[in-house]
Amino acid sequence: MFLNTLKKRNPEFIRTAASLHQEQKIPSNCYLLDLDRIKANASIIKEEADRLDMKVFGMTKQIGREVSAIKTLTDAGIIKYVTVDIQCAKAVSSAGGEIGHAGHLVQIPKAEIPWMIDQSPDYWTVFDFEIAKNISKHLPSGKTQKVLARIQTEGDIFYRGHEGGFSAEKILKVADQLDVLPGIEFAGITTFPCLLYDNDKKTVDITSNLKTLKKAAETLKNAGWKNIEINTPGTTSVQVLPLLAEAGATQIEPGHGFTGTTPLHAVRDLPEEPAILYVSEISHTYRDQAYCYGGGLYIDPVFSPYDVQCLCGNDPNEILERQFPIELPADNAIDYYGMLHPGRRLFPKYGDTVIMGFRPQVFVTRAYIAGISGISKGKPRVEAISNSNGRRVLWP
Repeated sequence: MFLNTLKKRNPEFIRTAASLHQEQKIPSNCYLLDLDRIKANASIIKEEADRLDMKVFGMTKQIGREVSAIKTLTDAGIIKYVTVDIQCAKAVSSAGGEIGHAGHLVQIPKAEIPWMIDQSPDYWTVFDFEIAKNISKHLPSGKTQKVLARIQTEGDIFYRGHEGGFSAEKILKVADQLDVLPGIEFAGITTFPCLLYDNDKKTVDITSNLKTLKKAAETLKNAGWKNIEINTPGTTSVQVLPLLAEAGATQIEPGHGFTGTTPLHAVRDLPEEPAILYVSEISHTYRDQAYCYGGGLYIDPVFSPYDVQCLCGNDPNEILERQFPIELPADNAIDYYGMLHPGRRLFPKYGDTVIMGFRPQVFVTRAYIAGISGISKGKPRVEAISNSNGRRVLWP
């Protein structure tokens, strides 16, 4: 998966991870973030988005809303963030980030709508009129909230459990009905996913959802609506921005693009370089297997989650040459351990560092996250160690 890309394009990151772990400066069950590379990646995306006149809302769930990473992204010009749920919104806010987009993918719970109103998000996605009415009811007199309507039509793609939205065929009626609610300003449309990776062709293609957005935007424009926002999340990297621009996109929401872990990054050398890896250590051995700590072994299953390799050793200068197959727990099991199958060759020892590279969703794990600066200058520094909700923790 992404381990070979890490070895090829950012080997010093791997050596630094092994060194910091062996020096007990970072814990096991820990995602490491190369902040230098994240900043460079974000700058590349922001520069191209500015050229194409697109707003950039950074997605931070994949990196566990880690506080030093959010500050790094802000330094790179990613001033506003999309918050995938209310927990993400609170983590971003506490880290000093500004909320650019709320309510997508997860709607804001009824009791927390007043809190979100106080954050003054630039845009707020609604799936139906009940949610929009509730926002309107809580808006202070004189305050306006721009909303995006999530739309869908027959044949559009949803991941199971992501369904919802207004009928695209009724977009003019939807726009009018939202716009007359007190304090609510209809501002545009969104959907998810707008792009998907095709593993057979090794390309990223537009979805029917994006075509639906484009058609609805044309309908709104022909009816006299101006400056309609077209929000286009999903599989975002600098490589695909021209595709989105051609479809009329005005807003993008990169996440994996910041860490070089979109599916396309696994099969091509794109401008963004790999900036995240997972660190564990050998806990014990049993018969012909070596066991490493889990806790962060959720792999976003674009590729087979069971075709995974790892690096294992206690010498940072040799670890790149010590690659082994590793078996992960089944989806219906708790990931207490990963199981290495080294055979008789270079059998791992207690406390050895284990390093993996895959496409993560850190916010659904119980892993630590550590932001590391200075790797590109040969002077690595642990900026922060956080939990998977982005809160700083003391370690050890």
